[in-house]
Amino acid sequence: MPLPFLTADRAFDASDDVALPFDDHDQWRRPYRPGSWRVGAAALALLFASFVLLAAVIIAAAGAAPGAVVTFGLAALIIASALRMLRVGVWVSRHGVRRVGFLANTTVAWGQVAEVRTAQQPVRWLGLPRTVQGQALILVRQGGEQITLLTDHNADFLSRVEAFDRAADTVEAWTAEYGVVPPVAVAATR
Repeated sequence: MPLPFLTADRAFDASDDVALPFDDHDQWRRPYRPGSWRVGAAALALLFASFVLLAAVIIAAAGAAPGAVVTFGLAALIIASALRMLRVGVWVSRHGVRRVGFLANTTVAWGQVAEVRTAQQPVRWLGLPRTVQGQALILVRQGGEQITLLTDHNADFLSRVEAFDRAADTVEAWTAEYGVVPPVAVAATR
């Protein structure tokens, strides 16, 4: 039984191209849903954090305050890491495109984007050093610097080829809408 009011990509299923009232292009949004690998890893980290919190409560009840503080701090670090893991990905808005990493972010304004394209190339499998042949969505800046935005073997798109294609098309559509249009050469008339 489909529940369309619970799905995150309900706007993709709309038959008309009318913007929804909550569709604010000034806010940063992820043009795809997080993948099952990313959500599963975050869920396991939060499960582990619950055990660490339980251990911290037991340590505090035993009367070892310094150990309890360290254990509570470790649990807070695990929870923050799990939440950050869920934020990792590509975000778009009217202002530009942002690649959110675990430790660092890269934001490129639409005026600095020369091209966004999909390329067949070796990509990292789940962010590990092992590379496999796959597809990548590449952003090329005006100066020629290339930034890999998405791959079809990362934690969001592993074994979800259709979702990768839809996300790549969505980012390319944002680029077409807000990116810099190259000037058209005007023929001189005499």
